[in-house]
Order: sequence, then C-alpha cells, then structure tokens
Amino acid sequence: MNRSSLTILVVEDHPTIARQVVDFLEGLKWQADHAASGALAIQLATREAYDVVLLDLNLPDIDGLEVCRAIKAGAPRNVPVLMLTARDAFEDKARGFKQGADDYLTKPFDLRELALRCEALARRGQLHLSRELQLGALTLQLHDKRVLCEGAPVPLTQTGFAILLMLCTAYPHAVSRSALVHDLWGAHPPDSDALKSHIYVLRKQLEQAGAPASVVTIPQLGYRLELAPGQHV
Repeated sequence: MNRSSLTILVVEDHPTIARQVVDFLEGLKWQADHAASGALAIQLATREAYDVVLLDLNLPDIDGLEVCRAIKAGAPRNVPVLMLTARDAFEDKARGFKQGADDYLTKPFDLRELALRCEALARRGQLHLSRELQLGALTLQLHDKRVLCEGAPVPLTQTGFAILLMLCTAYPHAVSRSALVHDLWGAHPPDSDALKSHIYVLRKQLEQAGAPASVVTIPQLGYRLELAPGQHV
C-alpha cells in the first residue's frame, strides 16, 4: 500500500492529543481530518470514504462505542476503526470489538505504532474493494487464490495461500498461532504439529520461487512476514 494514499479520520476531543496525532499523520503525507465530537465524527465518516477511523472512546457528546456502531452501520464502505482509549480492561475491549472495532490501542501510545496499525488496517480494508492484494513483489489474486512474484506464478497449496494471505494482511504485525489455527480449521484443528508443517512447506515454496519474502517465527506468539530489504509496501 502506498503510504501517501491514506486518508484518516481522527476522532479525539483532547486538543493537544488531536493536534499531535494530526501533525504526525500529515508529516507522513497522509490526509487527516479531525472531529472533536461524536456527532461530527458520524457525519464525516458516513459522508466521506476514509481508509481508517481513529476513534477515542471518551467523547463529550456520544459514547465512543455508539459512535463506532453508527459508523459501521452508515459508512459508504466497511471502514476499519482503531479505538484509542485509556480503558484497558478486558471488558472494555470486548465491548469495543462487539460494536465493530477492528483494533485497539491503549493510551499513551507510540505514534510510530499507530502509523503501522493504520497501514495494516487500511490494507485489510482494501481486501473488500479489490480482487488482489499487493505487498512488495508479491501479488495475491484473491478470486482464484493464486500468488505471483513479479508476475511469475508461485505454486502454493490451498492452506499455504490462506496462511500467506493472513500474514500479508497483518503485515508488518505478527499473527498468533491461535489466530492462524482458528482461521484455517475453526473449532476442529488437527494435531498440534499441522500448522508447523504447513509453515515449513510455505517457506520452502517461497524460497524455491525466489520470492523476496520469508516467514519468520516470533517466539511465544506466532509468525510474521518479513520482506527483503528494498521491498516497498
């Protein structure tokens, strides 16, 4: 995804935090609109096509959870919502996800991490609008589940394609083992070594195709896609 293409709606009533976030995003050459109230956020998000909405839960007029629900129901496309909040209890996060939130970042946060999460969420959103996903030299054709590397086909198994799609969608973040297992096999996973075997095969297939990308293991978490130096997202 081209970093210069993102359009972000920042919903934050604290003027200092809002200014810091907007200035940082504009420093990345992204377009950032600001709403200091829930009502304005709903108006903008249901009128404009944003790539990501950054939503503070503690707004002066409407609870952020209600704002999230309204945006998800009325936006012109399925816009990803990243909640920004000081509420870090599990119950608060659960309520946010139930109202349609796509990700959660607890204050205070690193602006660099915020940007990475925006890129990942925007990339996921593009899956609903496009029939292919581009990441560096890799092209994933979603309609027929094919992978190309600089135009040349990369032979993958069906499970390998599913794993690679999850890793590309989450890039540059890692995907947990549990998330991969659930996405691949639902409530009835095979034996515990099955995922490890599929990851091994995927690595070999990418290597044999000369793809400038590899699957790296993140200890005690899962796996992450790593692009070779010089590869642009």
